[in-house]
Amino acid sequence: MEYEIKQSGKFKYVEEGNGEPLVLLHGLFGALSNFKDLVDYFKNTHKVIIPLLPLYDLTLLETSVSGLSRFVTKFVEHQKLRDFHLLGNSLGGHVGLVYTLKHQELVKSITLTGSSGLFENGMGETYPKRGDYNYVQKKTELTFYDPKVAAKELVDEVFSIINNRMKALKIIALARSAIKHHLGDELQSIKIPTCLIWGKNDTITPPMVAEEFHKLLPNSELHWIDKCGHAPMMEVPAEFNQILSGFLSRCSA
Repeated sequence: MEYEIKQSGKFKYVEEGNGEPLVLLHGLFGALSNFKDLVDYFKNTHKVIIPLLPLYDLTLLETSVSGLSRFVTKFVEHQKLRDFHLLGNSLGGHVGLVYTLKHQELVKSITLTGSSGLFENGMGETYPKRGDYNYVQKKTELTFYDPKVAAKELVDEVFSIINNRMKALKIIALARSAIKHHLGDELQSIKIPTCLIWGKNDTITPPMVAEEFHKLLPNSELHWIDKCGHAPMMEVPAEFNQILSGFLSRCSA
């Protein structure tokens, strides 16, 4: 992504465009490039903001869904954001939900795509000791309906992360935290408009997860994208952006 990474205080983030704020939260292996098509589209109508979540910078004790949610709380306060739209993919959706449960008065809408928080099949709790590239490639390809979307650059990025011992430990800590931090009993208290955009072929957070979110979130709408896996905004960006644009327009009407 060619966008400038800005810094204010201890926070690094991307900010593009003008209009109602749209805050994007990336997932466990989420690079800024995952949101490239989304930013290109929505910077024409919204102020698109992507905070760089400190997945590897928190202490091990703080490396959790709750720890990341507290980071988002501080970021929102620092940027003086109000009435913003929140979107999260995978772990980012989970973090967004935990944030929203405590700060619903600040969030205008929330969009979840492939979100954890109820159930997820992760990369597993351990990794091959010597770093098996083919294993990482196959696991990365499982993120998508079309394995070709898992370009070499993406596989290389994931491979480099899990071959750094401290980063691997923190990835495992976050994955375990996501599994333990189940939100089923709390979601009914979220009353703001919620958009669920799900790949019909998601094997990490399968379609039944989207249906359960839809049942538990009282003001939610569910949209399916066919022939699509865990990251619809990457794999089918045109259809994803169209669905999201319609939802945001309805929220602002």
